[in-house]
Amino acid sequence: MAESLPEKYQRLLKRVEDGDLRALGRLLTYLENIDRESAILLEHLARRAGRAQVIGVTGIPGAGKSTLIGRLIRELRSRGYKVAVVAIDPSSPLTSGALMGDRLRMQEYATDPGVFIRSISTRGLKGGLSLAGLALVEAFDALGFDKIIIETVGVGQAEVDIMNAAHTIIVLTMPGAGDDIQALKAGVMEIGDIYVINKSDKPEASKTYEYITFAVEKGDIGPGTGWIPRVVKASAIMGAGIKEIADIIDEHWKYLRSKGLDKEKVKARRRLLIALLAENLLRRSLEKSLEERKDELEKISEEAEDLVGKALWLARHACDTIRQ
Repeated sequence: MAESLPEKYQRLLKRVEDGDLRALGRLLTYLENIDRESAILLEHLARRAGRAQVIGVTGIPGAGKSTLIGRLIRELRSRGYKVAVVAIDPSSPLTSGALMGDRLRMQEYATDPGVFIRSISTRGLKGGLSLAGLALVEAFDALGFDKIIIETVGVGQAEVDIMNAAHTIIVLTMPGAGDDIQALKAGVMEIGDIYVINKSDKPEASKTYEYITFAVEKGDIGPGTGWIPRVVKASAIMGAGIKEIADIIDEHWKYLRSKGLDKEKVKARRRLLIALLAENLLRRSLEKSLEERKDELEKISEEAEDLVGKALWLARHACDTIRQ
């Protein structure tokens, strides 16, 4: 049986539903730093979620993901959609905080009540996602956003976890990123529903387009759901190709819903969320236990160090005896 939602969260949710964006920011902070109590809030939100289309934007570093997303937000807003962005940045090895802060690159939407952008860090996870990121997706979904865009960190083939979180995956590449079909068939390049060749004004764009189109036609890359991936040339800076990408996003959403695959993706997202939540709570419990037993463990460590020292002395003594 689900636990009742604490009163402080009930008050916060009421303010969010009344359009208080500061309250939304505070609610998201609770979910970013999830513990046993805020896990109750996450459960409550998850029961209300499951209607939004989640769009993963991944691909090689430097391909222009943030610029493309900025253009997509504008196009999706023009179609009447409420849009949320979860921008997952690399973690600082010192603070575990985000290093890049994509919100700074999308400030033109800061006053639009139909857009909310949140940057978070990977917290050291290698799959391009994080527990906090998935928790925010559930929150935005529950709170009525129509399109939720996840921008992954751009670490290449390690980002395939996005398959379990997003309905529609946009893989971004650019001319000159690779001349070999085999490179395109590996890791993150296998999972796209839409392949976007950004910076397509460059002379190598046609060659890259041919490579990817050929791989799609052969069936070497793609999601394996019966959907034939689309390949689009674009220039995010110039705004070229953005309308076509948005059209395909809507087309893919209709396809998934007609096949019932939208619900399957939500289930996969929840499975990944539960696994990460269990891992997080277990780690916190272990860290707390270790901190509580710090003095005892230090004593054990000192005794072990003393024993190792004695063992090494005995080993050296034995070797000297044998040599004599």
